[in-house]
Amino acid sequence: MAFDLKDLSEKDLKALITQAKKQQSALNKRKPVAQIRKKLVALAKAEGYTIAELFGGKAPAAKKAAKKAGTTRKVAPKYRNPANTRETWSGRGKQPRWLAELVKKGKKPEDFLIRK
Repeated sequence: MAFDLKDLSEKDLKALITQAKKQQSALNKRKPVAQIRKKLVALAKAEGYTIAELFGGKAPAAKKAAKKAGTTRKVAPKYRNPANTRETWSGRGKQPRWLAELVKKGKKPEDFLIRK
């Protein structure tokens, strides 16, 4: 958040400083995020839930059933970014940005196939 302090009058600047000090004081009184996260996980667990069930993601029961059925598997990458070899793509879903940019420049996706 950036704004020009030069445009503020002395009165406005003092009011801004007062507001900033109040906000800083309020933030300093808060408990650390890790401590609150730990409490939330413990509360959810005590009630028989997981954080994923309460705040999004697939329910664990559905994941376990899919795993037992053997329907969850990782797809091997087919394409690799030559500029950053850690970036790969399986060829499924939307093209990653790095590949889309190279294709725009006239390259072909086949140029980045991972040779076995």
